[in-house]
Amino acid sequence: MPAPGARPACGSSVSSGWTGPRPTWPTASVTGDSRRPMMPSPGSPSTPRPAARDRLWALQHRCSPYLFISPFLVLFSIFMLYPLGRSVVLSLYKTAGPRTQRFVGLDNYLFILRDALFHEALRNTLLYAVALICLQIPLSLGLALLLNHRAVQWRNLFRFSFFSPHLVGHVFVAVIFLLLLAKNGPVNLFLSQLTGMARGVEWTSDPVLARAAVVIATLWLSVGYGMIYFLAALQAVDREQYEAAEVDGAGPWARFWHVTLPGIRPVLIFLLLVGTIGALQMFELPYVLFQGTGPGLAGLTIVSYLFQWGFEAGDIGYASAVGWILVILILGVTIAQIRITRATREDH
Repeated sequence: MPAPGARPACGSSVSSGWTGPRPTWPTASVTGDSRRPMMPSPGSPSTPRPAARDRLWALQHRCSPYLFISPFLVLFSIFMLYPLGRSVVLSLYKTAGPRTQRFVGLDNYLFILRDALFHEALRNTLLYAVALICLQIPLSLGLALLLNHRAVQWRNLFRFSFFSPHLVGHVFVAVIFLLLLAKNGPVNLFLSQLTGMARGVEWTSDPVLARAAVVIATLWLSVGYGMIYFLAALQAVDREQYEAAEVDGAGPWARFWHVTLPGIRPVLIFLLLVGTIGALQMFELPYVLFQGTGPGLAGLTIVSYLFQWGFEAGDIGYASAVGWILVILILGVTIAQIRITRATREDH
């Protein structure tokens, strides 16, 4: 026992009266930092396995995009996929009210193909589509070429003036033309002063004039829309191509055919597709303009035919079948236009 106050020798143990086993404390490595705490071994349960962590990260990486678009998918399924599927089922039934349904199979489709009224609606729809496409595209392109010229002043004002009818909508345009084409309206007053004709033109009573009124009103509504797209496409064409063509001796028509037209081809295809689909879906303007089908069924289109059966006659099943006939027609016309455009592009 050392004397009181004496320091024990190095390596000697000091007895504290405890005779049991002493606790063993973890010691740092000889070559390591003695102040660094010892980490648990890789095999201990508290350390996550790298393979499991990698699998969790890969799963999150794969699922994250679907989680982000899941709200859209839910809304799309509720408001698009379900109504489409429901309309297919309804097209196989004969309905006479919300709760009265009778399965008829394909009879609705067969009756549509035999119905003379549907044939008239189809003829009017195709007539309007061809007339509008053949007139709207050249008029829109012509206005865009004029406004794209550097000598034209107040171009922004003209752009807004031509585009503004597209902002008001089909119903408002129909009301405007209903007032303009009235028997004592401004159009007949101008024609009477110009030609000396005392009797006004019956725009909404003659079938031919009624169809012409629909085409004119639709052109007034849609020409500015196409003009904006053509104008943007013309401004994107490289000016160096025009300069090179002019140096090579190309005239205005050659420059338009070989420089302008290839440069605006994507916009031209887009407007052809959109214009055709819009013309095949025509409903509001002739329906409001004639307060129905018009003289000689001039205002009867496929959509108005669908409206009569679905909302006036109450046969939702038959109207659903008409809707799917219209979808097939639009798909067929669109595919035909795309194939013709591709064939034309390959020829050039």
